[in-house]
This record gives sequence, structure tokens and C-alpha cells, in this order.
Amino acid sequence: MDFYDLHVHSVFSEGKSSIEEIANIASRLGYKGMCFSEYFRGRGRIEKLKKMIKRTENEAGIKIYLGFEARNSKELTKLVKLRREFDVLLVHGGDVDLNRIAVETPEVDILTHPELERNDSGLDQVSAKFAAKNKVAIEVNFREILINYKKSRSKILSFIRRNIMLAKKFHAPIILCSGAVTHWELKDPYCLISMANQLGLELKEAKDAISKIPKSIISQAKERKNKKWIMPGVKVVE
Repeated sequence: MDFYDLHVHSVFSEGKSSIEEIANIASRLGYKGMCFSEYFRGRGRIEKLKKMIKRTENEAGIKIYLGFEARNSKELTKLVKLRREFDVLLVHGGDVDLNRIAVETPEVDILTHPELERNDSGLDQVSAKFAAKNKVAIEVNFREILINYKKSRSKILSFIRRNIMLAKKFHAPIILCSGAVTHWELKDPYCLISMANQLGLELKEAKDAISKIPKSIISQAKERKNKKWIMPGVKVVE
């Protein structure tokens, strides 16, 4: 079974891990691929990141995908326009309005931690239906559980359980991610599977959330780069 972690931040500030460190540890943990997610800083940075990722792939022996995480609707609009130029489009969850916009946008791949810094799960039945319709994966973020200091862990777990329940009820995709910003925060894929199993996913569902679901996102990314692709669900047929 091939495992993928599609939400790891490439952070270069002092005291943080480099792409090389994170990729090497991910490879040792048994991941076949991972996505380094950046906050959008302008189109000019995309090619620079691609070159850095290509070099790291060859050194670490792991497939690395480029992702951008939109923090607001303005950033999301810009990234949708550039959709062919990178692999994974994530939306920084937590704000209920942005959560809704994310699941209503077919170009989005992952809504990250929709419950972030909230007093509820951040999703409702309508949002879950849109996520299913547009194939936007609802993220279960391990870092949110591990190091969130603003809410009790029991509340965070209850919100995540609710989001899993809603996603399962309306058949929205669910994805497991570490959310790591350093190599110390990466987790063995079986650790994430075990956690998800305790939060309401059956064992097969938990395995799919770190293998089958991310693999389908990667497949969609490859399809977008085909010149015949127009938009989600639309392509040129000869």
C-alpha cells in the first residue's frame, strides 16, 4: 500500500526544518509521496519551488508535490486562476465562510482543519454535501490534535469526530495529514491510521484516507496539466 502525506509546510525560518530534512524523514517513515504546502507569495516563486523540489526528490528518493494553501477568498481566487501550474490546492480552514467557499469550489483539493480555533466543527450538512459534490477532501490534521494550545484536546477531538461523521454520511472524501512544519512532527502512516480509526473511521476507510484519497488527488493534478483539460469534469474529446 502506498502512503501519502499531502499537507506538510515547507518552512525555512530559523529553528524550522528544511525541505530536505522533512523529505528524508518522510521517506524513512515509508511514505511514497508528500506535498509541500506554501502560502502564496506571488507567481514568480512557483518555478523556484519546482526546481528546489526536483532536487530534493532526487536526493531523498520520495515523490514531492507542490501545493499552495489559500488563507482567504482573495488568495483562493488567484490560485484558482493558476491551477495548472501546481499540484495541490488547499484552503486554510477555520473561518466558517471560507470553509463554505472552499467546499463550493471544484478546483480545491483539500479543506484543512475546518475546526481550527472554533467552538464548533466548522462544517454543517450543507457544507458536507458540497464537499461530496465537488470532491473536496475534508482533512483530519494530526498537528491540530497534538499541539493546539487554545482548546482542550477533548473538544478538538469531538469536533473532528463530528466532521468525520458528516463526511461519511454525505460521502465526502476524508484525508489524513500530519500538518507537520518540522521533521519532528511527521508521523508514521500507521499512527495516523490508528488515530483515525479511534475517531470514527473503519480500518479500511482510515487506510484509504492516507492512500486511495491522496492518490486520487494526485491523479487529478496530472489530468489538469493535460492540454485537453478545461475545468473539473470538462475536457476536450477528439
